[in-house]
Amino acid sequence: MKKTKPRKKLQLYGFNNLTKSLSFNIYDICYAKDPNDRKGYIDYIDEQYNAERLTKILTDVASIIGANILNIASQDYEPQGASVTMLISEEKILDAPIDEVQSESPGPLPETILGHLDKSHLAVHTYPESHPDDGISTFRVDIDVSTCGRISPLKALNYLIHSFDSDIITIDYRVRGFTRDVSGKKLFIDHKINSIQNYISANTKNLYQMIDVNVYQENIFHTKMILKDFDLDNYLFGISKKELKPGERRKIKAKLKKEMTEIFYGRNI
Repeated sequence: MKKTKPRKKLQLYGFNNLTKSLSFNIYDICYAKDPNDRKGYIDYIDEQYNAERLTKILTDVASIIGANILNIASQDYEPQGASVTMLISEEKILDAPIDEVQSESPGPLPETILGHLDKSHLAVHTYPESHPDDGISTFRVDIDVSTCGRISPLKALNYLIHSFDSDIITIDYRVRGFTRDVSGKKLFIDHKINSIQNYISANTKNLYQMIDVNVYQENIFHTKMILKDFDLDNYLFGISKKELKPGERRKIKAKLKKEMTEIFYGRNI
């Protein structure tokens, strides 16, 4: 077996000042036939993803990326929605080489608010809404994981994707600022990356159609994801497709497909 030459460990002068920011929107789409079902969907989402649940999710994220939680602010809103923000700091256990911390391998899947980190933070905000006329209801969650130092927000990607009902996902990752090596040379990124997809598990990638838009010279990476399979029952709330006439099924499916396509491409069609 051919031996691979070990990579030279990166030696830095002082603190790693690079900021690594991961931001993404996750969308869950459904069809609720009548006003009571639409209200029921909003109530369901509001209960399922309340501030307490979101705090648990962000607490797990902090653990996955190796961060200490310093402060948590959380809020449930009326009539719906919730936010959590956390301030975090690096864990002392992160004495591993930077190449090991930032390796291009997917983070864990889930087994199962606003938090403040020292120089870093986690934030999540939810936006449940329902169209008043055509029965389409959409739940959007915005997540920001911003870290400074050696901890990497990319390790939390798989966990976050699987913590929500993720029909459509848009992900942005950017490395900003610079740090210095021991010779004083500026380093504008401290790890190799050519796509956010490198940090998503193969099983997850098989479920989604994915598109990349990257600006490598600026250390900006963008990935959009939409589920490949479409089973109408997975998009109905308060009713099953067996209860619908064939014509209704086709009409509802067309509405849902149009909604998802517009969100995925970011424009009305």
